[in-house]
Amino acid sequence: MRPRRPIRSTLEQVRISRDGGCGIIEYADSRYGSMQLTIGPQVAGMTDAQILAMANDVIEAQDHLLAGSAVHPIEVPLGRPQIRWLDDLQCWITRGQVLRCHLSDNEQRGLVVWIDDEKLDVDAFARLLVSYAGWGMRITFVDESEVCEPPDVIIQDPED
Repeated sequence: MRPRRPIRSTLEQVRISRDGGCGIIEYADSRYGSMQLTIGPQVAGMTDAQILAMANDVIEAQDHLLAGSAVHPIEVPLGRPQIRWLDDLQCWITRGQVLRCHLSDNEQRGLVVWIDDEKLDVDAFARLLVSYAGWGMRITFVDESEVCEPPDVIIQDPED
């Protein structure tokens, strides 16, 4: 069974550990997935309560985002940046809930995802998506010239 997304919790409900610059929150209730929060080297000097407070803030922000955009996802208008770089977390984040992307590959046949004029490798793209852990996602592949237009989707089994 797929674990539920992390929820706000108390110290009694979780076990907190550290790995490099990350705080890892594991729930006593195994129905919930763990959460790895990239904080940086200062994590070593933080208390479990401080790490949990930060994790709860992230979860609260995700809940707020979900409540506002679950029914009507926001698509950033053409010409405006869809993603932005966070220096403190050293990763990209989305500005809306719809991404217009182009796919290519590199010299080693690894996937490259282009968002706006930014070139993201698989790791950078995965880190961008991890902020939506617990959400669902639909991927629609279209010709690169059609990426700016919502497609008309036909529901049918391709083998019929």
